[in-house]
Amino acid sequence: MTSVAILIIATLLDYLIGDPWGWPHPVQFMGWLISHITKLALKYCHNSLTQRIVGIALGIILIVGSGAIGWLIIQSAKWLHPLLGIALESILLASCFALSSLRAAAAAVLQPLTAGNLGEARHILRNYVGRDTENLAEGEILRAVLETVTENATDGVMAPLFYAILGAFMPFVGAAPLALAYKASSTLDSMVGYREAPYTYLGWFSARLEDCLTWLPCRLTVMTLALLSGRPLHVWRICRRDAVTDPSPNSGWSECAYAAILGVQMGGTNWYRGVAKYKPFLGDAINPITAISIQTALQLTGYCFLLWLGVAIAILLIPQNR
Repeated sequence: MTSVAILIIATLLDYLIGDPWGWPHPVQFMGWLISHITKLALKYCHNSLTQRIVGIALGIILIVGSGAIGWLIIQSAKWLHPLLGIALESILLASCFALSSLRAAAAAVLQPLTAGNLGEARHILRNYVGRDTENLAEGEILRAVLETVTENATDGVMAPLFYAILGAFMPFVGAAPLALAYKASSTLDSMVGYREAPYTYLGWFSARLEDCLTWLPCRLTVMTLALLSGRPLHVWRICRRDAVTDPSPNSGWSECAYAAILGVQMGGTNWYRGVAKYKPFLGDAINPITAISIQTALQLTGYCFLLWLGVAIAILLIPQNR
């Protein structure tokens, strides 16, 4: 029952409060540590071997450490009072879910865009994507928002929930520590998991480990979305056709599932610091990408989240009913 309560409370906290501005967040501490270690590594490690070794150490220490520190904090709180432990674990777990943050990010860009203020929409979009936004037309802004929402649906929402559920079935571990460990992996990948210099060797381990940790929850998410769409064979066919062409083993599948359901096409040419990079097309351009497309994608993610949560709670409660 404790695990069920934690999952429910964390979900409600993310939905009702999200990530309050100015409040400390576990990802901030993870980012601070990654940034400092990375600067030291790039300063003192000047060959590929030493950078790879530091990258492996950084990945293992941060991922295992995040889960272990979270577990110790929760156990200490439980020692003081069981209710305090439940409250703290729920707060930590809620910080791992990004559904509310995705909604807020999409709304922040769509509001000025629908009002016709392209300049403000481009400026706000810079906070959420790595591509150049200065010259994006309305259609390209909408594509950028949809790609961000659908890519992060897996690594920002469904994968943390997957590991939280997995931890909930391991009473000695708990939901939040495993979710925090995955969040550390995701943060590492977003900060140093690039093929380009200077992170080519330093971030290779983090990038590949995140790919491995996300692989199963990503496929389960795609299958769940396909079932929710009512056209599972169609969605799977489009994903098998297009997602495999994406260089990422996970983001392409996540984006492609939504593209197939919405009947839109994602991918194309993006510009990063003035350099053009091509991403393979995902889905068929049956419908244009609109604000409604983005809202529908967010709703689908929410339905998927609630379905997983409901199934997990039902299974967790089975022993209680025997």
